[in-house]
Amino acid sequence: MDANPFRVTMVLPLRGPAGLFAPSCEAVIALAVAQINARGGIRGREVVAEVLDGGRDPTVVAADVAGRIARGRVDAVSGWHISSVRRALVPVVAGRVPYAYPSLYEGGEDRAGVFCCGETPDQQIAPALRWLRDEVGARRWYVVGDDYVWPRVSARAVRTFAHELGLDVVGQSFVPLGTGEVGRLVDRVEASACDGVLMLLVGQDAVEFNREFARRGLAGRLVRFSPLMEENMLLASGADATTDLFVASAYFRSLATTGALDLLGDYVRAHGPDAPALSSAAESCYEGLRTLAALADRAADDRPEAWDAVVDGTAWEGPRGTVEFRGRQASQSVHLAVADGVDFDVLTALPAVAP
Repeated sequence: MDANPFRVTMVLPLRGPAGLFAPSCEAVIALAVAQINARGGIRGREVVAEVLDGGRDPTVVAADVAGRIARGRVDAVSGWHISSVRRALVPVVAGRVPYAYPSLYEGGEDRAGVFCCGETPDQQIAPALRWLRDEVGARRWYVVGDDYVWPRVSARAVRTFAHELGLDVVGQSFVPLGTGEVGRLVDRVEASACDGVLMLLVGQDAVEFNREFARRGLAGRLVRFSPLMEENMLLASGADATTDLFVASAYFRSLATTGALDLLGDYVRAHGPDAPALSSAAESCYEGLRTLAALADRAADDRPEAWDAVVDGTAWEGPRGTVEFRGRQASQSVHLAVADGVDFDVLTALPAVAP
């Protein structure tokens, strides 16, 4: 391979409410890098991944990445991080190096050189609400979330979905990210006339909400649904706090598809049975690196505009099944699961929705 490595800055939250994702993400990144390098790297260059703390203030993260790009230390950016970090990164990254954003997010990102391979509300939330209406009878929803762009914009989309599906949104409440104020969210849910709670909470905030929800005896009375509830969050919540908790995601560790089973086997062989729990957040990092490799294979050269020119129609088979870009947004199968103790029981594939 070329002696000049292909350096990917992987932005991950090493602190804050999403910090519990980091160990799994780092383990999967190591696996993905090894697999890509075994196939010849990216554009004939050995891939080297450097983890950068995305749990800091978004402006600090963006300034750090911008400085590294200016010093020639970054060839591409990826990693699981929240939308407020993405919004700060795009202005300093776009047009300079490719940026594969693999996290689920609120949708609408269309700036050049930014390739979004995560799920969006029309892929996750709308079909899940339809299923929960038809199969569980949940029609009156209370929305709780952290107070930043992904929950706020997603909540607006939920109101549109609710109107189209004949559902009622009886209220919504938000708390500052990572402040531990989820108790007042449970207060408002408890005082409402809802039969379902839509959770737009990140990491430890969702864990604390689940615990308090169960402590008050609500876990067996009200349905919960979340588009962001991965395996580490489930373990941290505890089996007693996850009754009637439904989750929509493109990946679960318990998926019994060929690609998902291959990833799980490779992960255990690489890191052993006591490795951090393989999770949907971690698998997103795998997809981010796969996105970079797939685009590089098709692009004429290393310029971001060359990658932009080939993104539409780029596709591969992996743990999520077929992932295919339509424009700069990936389309993929999304599954609905219900918490079963400290793992997920996958119930059904949700109807595909074009982004």
